[in-house]
Amino acid sequence: MSSAPTTVDLSILDLAMVGAGQTSATALDAATALAQHAEALGYTRFWVAEHHNMPAVASTSPPVLIAHLAARTTHIRVGSGGVMLPNHAPFVVAEQFAMLEALHPGRIDLGLGRAPGTDPRTAAALRRSPDALGAEDFPQHVVDLILMLGGQGDGDQPGRLVATPNAVSSPSVVLLGSSGFSAQLAGALGLPFAFAHHFAGTNTLAAVALYRRQFRPSQFLDEPYVIVTASTVVADSQASARWYARPSQLMMLSLRTGRLGPLHTPESAATHPDRAAAERLPGTQLVGTADAVAADLRRLAADTGADELMITTPTHGIDERTRSTALLADAWGLPARAA
Repeated sequence: MSSAPTTVDLSILDLAMVGAGQTSATALDAATALAQHAEALGYTRFWVAEHHNMPAVASTSPPVLIAHLAARTTHIRVGSGGVMLPNHAPFVVAEQFAMLEALHPGRIDLGLGRAPGTDPRTAAALRRSPDALGAEDFPQHVVDLILMLGGQGDGDQPGRLVATPNAVSSPSVVLLGSSGFSAQLAGALGLPFAFAHHFAGTNTLAAVALYRRQFRPSQFLDEPYVIVTASTVVADSQASARWYARPSQLMMLSLRTGRLGPLHTPESAATHPDRAAAERLPGTQLVGTADAVAADLRRLAADTGADELMITTPTHGIDERTRSTALLADAWGLPARAA
């Protein structure tokens, strides 16, 4: 079996998906099991997303879930993909992640995004006012947060807010995005950039190129560092992979139509009246056998020049999710770790 270039790491993004017949507790248990599984398989990072008021997503509070996952694993990096910064006071986020870093030194990533991760009504509840729904202050809030975590500023700054006393390390800050705005900001600040190819695939190459053009060396990086996300469903056959992928296709349709609900089972997805419409949706999801999906990922890495790929596998059940990640790890050539 062929292997991918060793310079391209493979990581996982998880949403703690809630399927039909499941509870939040079931979804969070599955996320924990997947993180432990990913660590044993040799994946580099395990990130969790921030979404709110969505029936299919139990990942509402990344810092809480990260604390749990980091305590249940030993060496895999754990982080947010991402914290939606406009929903939160930057100082609160800085304190949360400084504490996570103190508890798990060298293992915490703070991925930051500027989207709300929810509908406008829920975003207004998070921000305590409909007048706070903009993200105009996002660049300054990112800079402020970095300084609170101990980043270097311009000259002396007496009275500067500090996220935690006497820190010996800081979480790795990564800027997330699906547009040129985030690419430019990440480049200007000299931060790693993670592009959401799994739902914004038409802009991937342009955004990554813009990031590299705008990149300025910083205290964090001497050279650009690009993470590209991809949705993947891998099984022992193409037919099985398509079977397990149908619920996520229906979920994408529901997001576009506003008819949200738990993730369908493969059986209910197969007979769903919107199945044909869901299958016609354009998308970048990679579905198939391990060798086929690994080959597609190698092309994505080559096309984007990505330093790292991050997969998300939105299946109904944990069994097919762990099987998918195991098959892909083998095809990618990840170095499995001893338990």
